[in-house]
Amino acid sequence: MRAAIITRFGDPSVFEIADLARPIPKPHELLIRIEAAGVNRLDHYIRDGSVNPDLAFPHVLGSDAVGIVEQAGDDTTGFSPGDRVIPMPGYPTDPTDAGADVLATSPSYAIRGLVENGSYAEYMTVPARWTLKAPEGISPVDLATLPMALTTAVRAVKVVGGVTTGDTVLIQAGASGTGSFMVQVAKTLGARVAATVRSPAKRDFVKSLGADFVVGMEDGALDAVRDWSGGGVDVAIDNLGGPSLARSLDTTRPLGLTVLMGNVLGLEATLPVRSVFFPQKRIAGTLMGGVADLEWGLEQVRAGTIRPTLDRTYELDNATSAHERLAAGDAVGNIVFEVS
Repeated sequence: MRAAIITRFGDPSVFEIADLARPIPKPHELLIRIEAAGVNRLDHYIRDGSVNPDLAFPHVLGSDAVGIVEQAGDDTTGFSPGDRVIPMPGYPTDPTDAGADVLATSPSYAIRGLVENGSYAEYMTVPARWTLKAPEGISPVDLATLPMALTTAVRAVKVVGGVTTGDTVLIQAGASGTGSFMVQVAKTLGARVAATVRSPAKRDFVKSLGADFVVGMEDGALDAVRDWSGGGVDVAIDNLGGPSLARSLDTTRPLGLTVLMGNVLGLEATLPVRSVFFPQKRIAGTLMGGVADLEWGLEQVRAGTIRPTLDRTYELDNATSAHERLAAGDAVGNIVFEVS
């Protein structure tokens, strides 16, 4: 099978196209012919060596996939050849961890493409336990924008953020792959939403997702968010980390909540301690969600209240160009490979 692989860490130019052996499904697994594969920010960090320095080469990146069941392994039920499916982007590799209340905290939890080969290929195998049937009437390319970004957004906004009708919510980087779904999840839950964007060109896109107020990321811009919300938002979702965390905290009201789920701007943050405990503000961390989160998100997609946010598509041969766009932060929504 054809795959976009890396044989060393580095910039986007490290991608090569290789012919690899097609995987064989084990018992309880599905062999999936991949139609489209999503590209996530995590892929960039894996490629440059920031996440797993012990990665074995050659390696296939990619956690998001949409495809057709080609073959089911022994003792696999619930799926038939020809079914269009969406694998969970991350899941426990040890079946005994499958019942964890918060899936991403289980000891064997792993995101595809981080250790095991991922979805930048014509085929992949996935445990049937962690595979969902795809909604009908939506193209594979649009579906491939959903798994990681939508699952993460639902958990961050709905579950950890506890956003409900009437809340005011700040979404940092609202035009990003995950941010674009966070805006929509918050609006679906009945919130009033402010969002930040990196460039003026992205404002109209975020407005089209339903954001009520959009500002830049420059110094002082978040003062306008506090004014808009009447003294501070109820919930701030920070998917940037680094210095952005302190700014998000500063934007929340007393007793407000900041949900942290990213580190694009850095792995460390300095916080003014008294400005947290005097107004009794809260910080909560989150990672990717579970099956129920993706199922809830897919129901909203079926209902038309959340829409896929496709930036552009690439062929696997153009993996370098796709990652250059990803690394530059130029994408408005999600990047997808059209595989077959």
